[in-house]
Amino acid sequence: MRRETSVHRAEGYVCDINDRGKLTSLLAHLNPDYIIHLAGVSFAAHGCASEIYQVNLLGTLSLLEAVAASRCQPRKVLLAGSAHVYGNQTLSPIQESCVPTPVSDYAISKLALEHLARLWFKRFPIMVTRPFNYTGVGQDPVFLPPKIVQHFARRAPEIELGNLDVARDWSDVRDVAHIYRRLLECPANSVLVNICSGVSHSLQYVLETMTGISGHSPAVRVNPAFVRSNEVKELRGDESLLQSLLIGKVPRRSLRETLAWMYQAELGLIHSATVKNER
Repeated sequence: MRRETSVHRAEGYVCDINDRGKLTSLLAHLNPDYIIHLAGVSFAAHGCASEIYQVNLLGTLSLLEAVAASRCQPRKVLLAGSAHVYGNQTLSPIQESCVPTPVSDYAISKLALEHLARLWFKRFPIMVTRPFNYTGVGQDPVFLPPKIVQHFARRAPEIELGNLDVARDWSDVRDVAHIYRRLLECPANSVLVNICSGVSHSLQYVLETMTGISGHSPAVRVNPAFVRSNEVKELRGDESLLQSLLIGKVPRRSLRETLAWMYQAELGLIHSATVKNER
C-alpha cells in the first residue's frame, strides 16, 4: 500500500495480506480513496496448492474484512483476478460471459476470489479484473517472456521450454497500469472485466521476434519437466467491455515494442554486471 505524499514521492508500508489486524490498523491510518489488490501467488505452476489458496483467496478475504473493520470508505476497490479462470474455451476471443472452466489450483483460487467478491458487492464499490497475460521489465524470469528475453540477451546457445503450441494475449505492463488507473476513475462497480488486447501471439512468434531484435537464434529444446498436461492452448480476450468502460482510446504497445524494451533493459543489466566485475 502506498500513500502519495508529493508529486515525486510515495510512502511505502509492508504488511502480510493475511495479517488482518495490522491491515486494519494500516487502513484506518491511511484512509485510502482507492485500493488496488494485486497481492497474490501469480505463477500458475506454483508448486504448493495450499499457499495459492491461502494468499489468493483467504488473503482477499482478509483484506475485505480489514477494509470493513477499519471503517474507511474507499471510492473503489479493484481486485485482480485472472483470465486463467476461463481455461480452454471453444470460442475466441473470450468474453466475460463465457462459463469458466479452470484447470489449475491457481485458476480455481482466482475464480473463488470472484465468488467471494460478489458477497461484498453491496458493501463496497468493487470491480474485479480478469487480466490476461502481461509482461515487462522487472518480471521474474520464471515467467515465459522474461525467460526468453534473458536467454537472447545473454546469447545462450539453447533454450529449454515446455509446451510450444501455446498462444497468449500479452499486454505491456505499462499499459495495464494505465488501464487500472482509468478503471478506478470510471463509475462502474460490481462488474468483472477482461484486461486484454484482443490479439494473441504464439510462442513461435515470440521466438522469431526476439531473433529479429537480437540477431541471435538459440536452439529450442523441449524439456518434459516443463510440459504441463493441463496447459491452456490459447488465451485471447474480448476487450469490448473494457473499451466501453473507459473514455478515450485504450493504450496499446505492440508485443514487439515490449520485448525490445525488455531486451534493452536486460542488456543494461548485463553491462552493469560486467563493469562491476571488471573493477
